[in-house]
Amino acid sequence: MTSSDKKPSGLSYRDSGVDIDAGNALVERIKPAVARTMRPEVLTGLGGFGALFKLDIEKWSEPLLVSGTDGVGTKLLFARQCGRHDTIGIDLVAMCVNDILTSGAEPLFFLDYFATGKLRLDEAETVISGIAEGCHQAGCSLIGGETAEMPGMYGAGDYDLAGFAVGIVEKSQVLDGSRIAAGHRVLGLASSGPHSNGYSLVRKVIERSGADIHAPLIQNDGSETTLADALIAPTTIYVKPVLNLLKSGHIDGLAHITGGGLTENIVRVLPADLGLVLDPKAWPRPTVFDWLQENGNIEENEMLRTFNCGIGMVMLVSEANAQAVADAANAAGLTCHDIGEVTAMNGEPRVEYRSR
Repeated sequence: MTSSDKKPSGLSYRDSGVDIDAGNALVERIKPAVARTMRPEVLTGLGGFGALFKLDIEKWSEPLLVSGTDGVGTKLLFARQCGRHDTIGIDLVAMCVNDILTSGAEPLFFLDYFATGKLRLDEAETVISGIAEGCHQAGCSLIGGETAEMPGMYGAGDYDLAGFAVGIVEKSQVLDGSRIAAGHRVLGLASSGPHSNGYSLVRKVIERSGADIHAPLIQNDGSETTLADALIAPTTIYVKPVLNLLKSGHIDGLAHITGGGLTENIVRVLPADLGLVLDPKAWPRPTVFDWLQENGNIEENEMLRTFNCGIGMVMLVSEANAQAVADAANAAGLTCHDIGEVTAMNGEPRVEYRSR
């Protein structure tokens, strides 16, 4: 047989760019972090085809399950630019559990999807450990997930994330907006920064301005941080303190301020015949938003419909109960501001910005 007649060597999955052994090693690495999130209702560990969760039916009269899914968008690219992957998993959990919290739901468990072109073990472990930390903060179990290595689908160093949360709420305690009326106060809970929304615009501002993301940024309290630290700050997880506040029965609606900002998110939980008057001067806007607006020459209305501008979640509360709820929120470690009121609709727009 001549050299030209020799058959090429046999291919393996690894030759195609998929390393099964690396995937198995990742599962072993993340087990300690995942174990920290386990609730007693979880019956199975990592590695099976499906995860089992035993619902304590004695605890509930008419339980409703609430589900949500989300990602973190192009904040992933900013995390890569910063070389910071330890908190992006917290963002992923926050975006999902804060959403289902708006129905009054307690998160029970979470699943993640991590997709990449080439599995980098250390980086993946860091990301998923962040997801576990987010679950710990939210009081839910990281019950399973999927790691997909897809060569050719993603560029070198790229990865994507998606998350899925399931929670539970008593039917009689569901927040569906039906108790909200004209005169209700809008109580805003402070955000840690842009959270996980508007990062395509953030990255465009940085690109156009040529800013050094490691340059110092002076915050409202006079302390110094960097632009990178202010922008990479993980999304606040409001679950545990807000669930405690809900026990009072005084909160009639919740809105998670995500893409669309204050302008588009609060009205999602209002009856169709109601609108809002918000005072944009009623809370101190974190410096990072001023930096973005100035360096991007962004109009105020665009800021308010793109970013949370310092308010990450909103509570709708009757005027009679507003002060007590605000005081309880502040006592729980949340910074709470009365930022406006619910009004009867007088046509479009449904949201007006008006300083007192």
